[in-house]
Amino acid sequence: MAVTETASNRAPLQSTAVIDAIGADLRSAGYTTDGVTDFFGPEVGAAFDRGLWWPALRATDRALAAGAPDQHRLAVLIRLFLLGTDEPRERVESALPGVGVEDLADNGVIEPTGAGEWRSLLDIRPHSDGVRDFLVVADQDAALRGGPVAPDHVLGIGGASASLARATIRTPVGRALDLGTGCGVQALHLSAHCAEVVATDTNERALALAAATARLNGMSWDLRCGSLFEPVAGERFDLIVANPPFVVGDGVRRYLYRDSGFSGDALSRHLVEQVPEYLEPGGTAQIMANWIVRDGQDWRDRVREWLAGTGLHAWVVQRELADPVSYISLWTSDAGESPRQAARRGAQWLDWFDEQGITAVGMGMIILRAPRRGDDRPPELVFDEITAPDQGLTGPEVEAFFARREYLHRTSDDELLAARLSTAPVFLEEQSLPGPDGWQVVGAAVRRPGGPGAVLGVDEVVRALLAGCRGEVPLGVLIHLLAAHHGVDADALAGAALPVVREAIGRGILYQAE
Repeated sequence: MAVTETASNRAPLQSTAVIDAIGADLRSAGYTTDGVTDFFGPEVGAAFDRGLWWPALRATDRALAAGAPDQHRLAVLIRLFLLGTDEPRERVESALPGVGVEDLADNGVIEPTGAGEWRSLLDIRPHSDGVRDFLVVADQDAALRGGPVAPDHVLGIGGASASLARATIRTPVGRALDLGTGCGVQALHLSAHCAEVVATDTNERALALAAATARLNGMSWDLRCGSLFEPVAGERFDLIVANPPFVVGDGVRRYLYRDSGFSGDALSRHLVEQVPEYLEPGGTAQIMANWIVRDGQDWRDRVREWLAGTGLHAWVVQRELADPVSYISLWTSDAGESPRQAARRGAQWLDWFDEQGITAVGMGMIILRAPRRGDDRPPELVFDEITAPDQGLTGPEVEAFFARREYLHRTSDDELLAARLSTAPVFLEEQSLPGPDGWQVVGAAVRRPGGPGAVLGVDEVVRALLAGCRGEVPLGVLIHLLAAHHGVDADALAGAALPVVREAIGRGILYQAE
């Protein structure tokens, strides 16, 4: 469906002078990550991060009542851009002295609400990567605005964008592509380690806000409008990140930030199938994706179909498996529709799921690595379900995962037996049941804390082998010692142990000592 014309369709922040003046005012008022954090304090800040706004509103009320000049401007800016309150003209002018109210209105930043008050149309918030402090421009969400969001609504920093930013490999590269940039969050992070950043989106409003985000942070990106890889046809990249509108639905484009125009999970499939044409040798693509699961199907089989013929190595991680009602409720809750509208939309959506035989939707990340020149190994596909909240993917873990797979490929069994291996810091976890002689161990595993998917089931022999891997004795010698202790053939034990050792290395539980 065509996107209906709304007030938000007018491209905002067209004046670079206004953008520069806003940036200068925000920073002079201490409107930074640390500044807002200190203003809130730990309890109010924690509540705000959970989506609870009234404690933050109370904190700004108290600051304004106290009349402290150094806190007054910051309080008003928080109210305007983070809390969405209506503010008198004089407060807006005092908080943003470098740019006039009319200029702000002409550039789609604020609008009048009557009685001499103004409210912000935009969410401008501080954001940090742990080293640098940014300002990110997006549309204010439905919870602050009231009523349905516009079809061309531009999301701010959400759970999916934060997860992708944490998981992205940060090794310095030449060219990077941010496909589906939205307000430009991924491009911000890419700028720290990529010589050139190309960012694309089908939403013209998103590209305007991304351009404002870039200018506020002193950056320059190559912003292009178009669908999927159309804007970069014939080009290749060292790193591709994508947080596209992957929501599983009927293919109707109601909201650009979530609806791709592809039915079902076809958008995710198209991205995976097309990405080999756009990766440099050794390049990486990291794609947020959803996939359909039907009754009796294994989710891995569906994604495996997408990967067939790509020639890429892949690590596919399912972070959550949602039933249809939970999935649909998630996406109807953020559009700002009335309860009646949401109920009608949800019922129609659920009917479509029933017609398609969809029993669940998998949500996660597909990480693809193009073979390096001279890499002749067949495509290696690894599928994991990693649902624990403390095992989210990080860039270093993703890079280490592919490095470990390359090490295993180039290291023969004989070389592995000659290697001195060390065991990473791990926990041994046992499952026991009560028996006639007390507690009896019925299962055991080792787990590397913080390592996504870093769990390995172990028996008595493997436990002893891991305990002996201290980087001092070759693996083959340890196996001979264990064989003698248990009275078994050393070659037979080596044959049984090597696949487990390789799995442990692949999971980061074992590594070759220097």
